[in-house]
Amino acid sequence: MAKPPLSMEPTGWFQVAWSAEITERDVRTMKYFGKEMVAWRSASGVVSVFDAYCEHLGAHLGFGGHVDGENLVCPFHGWEWNGDGRNVCIPYENRPNKGRRIRSYPVVERNEAVWIWYDVEGGAPYFEVPDIFADFGDGRTAADYYPPVPDATLFREGLEMHPQYVMENGVDFAHFKFVHKTPFMPEFTRHDFSGPVSYVDFTIAFDEGATLESATSGVESINAGLGCSVTKSWGMVDNRTMPAVTPVDEYTSDVRFTVWIGRKAGEEDGPMTKYAKTMADFVIEQFAADIHIWSHQRYSDPPALSRKEYQGFTALREWAKQFYPDGGPAGVDPVRPESGAVLAAASSRQEGMTR
Repeated sequence: MAKPPLSMEPTGWFQVAWSAEITERDVRTMKYFGKEMVAWRSASGVVSVFDAYCEHLGAHLGFGGHVDGENLVCPFHGWEWNGDGRNVCIPYENRPNKGRRIRSYPVVERNEAVWIWYDVEGGAPYFEVPDIFADFGDGRTAADYYPPVPDATLFREGLEMHPQYVMENGVDFAHFKFVHKTPFMPEFTRHDFSGPVSYVDFTIAFDEGATLESATSGVESINAGLGCSVTKSWGMVDNRTMPAVTPVDEYTSDVRFTVWIGRKAGEEDGPMTKYAKTMADFVIEQFAADIHIWSHQRYSDPPALSRKEYQGFTALREWAKQFYPDGGPAGVDPVRPESGAVLAAASSRQEGMTR
């Protein structure tokens, strides 16, 4: 992938694990946003995510560190750090070191996943991770769906792609016919980019012979920043999905995808069935087709948009700027530096058309 003219450190919520992966008193190593990190679950079940190195002499807390009650204990000298990253015990001193603190990240466990809030400037969260059930307001709960983890998940590590590609997919009506082989291109019924949480709804069908006029199914999506999205399908196989792309370094991201399949009547409890697994695999297959393209994509800025594409893509990219420390791309494709002049000219023409 050509390095995009977009920061790989956008502000927002990003998935770093599924909840089931961080067991009680477990210390899990990970790397995101170019930083070594550890995630751990205290005796009371609270998950914390830290920068990985002890502030005492720099030992990596993920290699030999352990959880004792509500604290993470360094393997080197036994210093104990609480869930906020503060030193609360030096075993060979009468008092802790109150002046040092390991960077900890705000953590939310929701939708069977662990999310961290990342902000290069250390700002506090100003929007929430959406609840894949409550926030669609239809009264459905997790009990109405087969448990998705681990049987209905996808995990791809270190792909050369950017989180914004997934969000742009939500306004890209034309790709459905060519990537997902739908019988018609969807009709978007809602584009709401008025806040940090956006909403995109569209009518779609996968049945052979279906038409836009006869379609009785569609998708609703809630996008919280660039790292977190949840969708609800209606009028087709009852499913909800959660794609999540988390930057690892300046070039790569980890991709996770979670699929909830609605339970059949008479199967009000129990694990995922063969039917549910088949349906989940189909949904995952569709998402994997997108990943294959995203992971080899170059960010085109400005893009060569058709007339029908212009409104959706420009609205999405304008919305996305708020999550970048530098306000978004400078309008110059690093592979085609001359594109900056093209963008300026296009913006000028658009301004003239709207006056």
